[in-house]
Amino acid sequence: MRGIKFAAMGAVLALGLAACSGDGAGSSSSDGAEAAGGSGDGQLVGVAMPTQTSERWIADGNAVKAGLEEAGYDVDLQYGNDDIPTQQQQIDQMINKDVDLLIVASIDGTALTNQLQAAADKDIPVIAYDRLIRDSENVDFYVTFDNENVGVQQATSLLVGLGILNEDGSEGDATGPFNIEVFAGSLDDNNAHFFFKGAMDTLQPYIEDGTIVIKSGQNTIEQAATLRWSQETAQKRMEDILTSTYGGGSEQLDGVLSPFDGISRGIITALQNAGYGTTIADGLPVVTGQDAEIASIKLIADGTQFASIFKDTRKLADQAVVSAGSILSGEEPEANDTESYDNGVKVVPSFLLESDIVYMDNITELLVDSGYWTAEQVESGQA
Repeated sequence: MRGIKFAAMGAVLALGLAACSGDGAGSSSSDGAEAAGGSGDGQLVGVAMPTQTSERWIADGNAVKAGLEEAGYDVDLQYGNDDIPTQQQQIDQMINKDVDLLIVASIDGTALTNQLQAAADKDIPVIAYDRLIRDSENVDFYVTFDNENVGVQQATSLLVGLGILNEDGSEGDATGPFNIEVFAGSLDDNNAHFFFKGAMDTLQPYIEDGTIVIKSGQNTIEQAATLRWSQETAQKRMEDILTSTYGGGSEQLDGVLSPFDGISRGIITALQNAGYGTTIADGLPVVTGQDAEIASIKLIADGTQFASIFKDTRKLADQAVVSAGSILSGEEPEANDTESYDNGVKVVPSFLLESDIVYMDNITELLVDSGYWTAEQVESGQA
């Protein structure tokens, strides 16, 4: 890592990190602030988030800001509104303000090379947040979830929904063959590739033995990709597949692998409009998801969407605060993966967090009891 500008808070931080060694941050901003030492002395941290069109990213931005402020840092939080030039300009402005550290969730992980070089020229360290920034040596650290395992969980939930597996991982009674279709995220998001690889590696044995069939033949990430993770784009692609592959009515679609709840809702709308039914019980195909967005959690509770992946972003925000505090104190941030995340120029040391599959029967346990959503929010589908 490049030389870091500050060398304060070392003893306090060491105690905080020791308290969470091996487990990462806790589940609230106060946990992250406590681990970060709670004495930022007014140092300025720039936080660049990609969009406010997803409730997930609004929550991330707010949680990171709250945790940093509680630790004593000043924070400049900006949202790029899914527009690459806007995010580039926002980061340029942060650098011109002489921020002490940048935390960046990129819109396009390949589009920030110039900004990161400008940061390096001013000795400003950079933490990539959830989305790996590629093609730059000037990425100091990465905080994220175990993204390939997220893909494994998405595929596993699809297999459970089809009855091929049980929730405990044992073999189910269903033998197929089942027709499925697969969707991927945006190709400019490095995570999309990890999700898709984990999912397809999990599905491959069942494809090879004929248990599941991707009827459209669209089985590569390039064919399955959804630019900017757009719900509308996903709905249009699902409509096109239904027309081209299932239009005659002789073939039944049984399941859809979706990597994000917004994409899932677009897929479900297309399926419902095509007459597949309103719930799984009355004929709707099994549809997976990710991010435990409240609108999709209600759909799961209602039996419309089958599953989602819960990535507790409170813990991710806390880990970003812990890592930021470590860097700003002149310490090496704790990493639990130093091999997986090659950004094309370097392997970026990383801290990976774990995720959970949300089914109808564990919504209360995973989301309500943990305080992520309330029972009233689940019932209404609104945050």
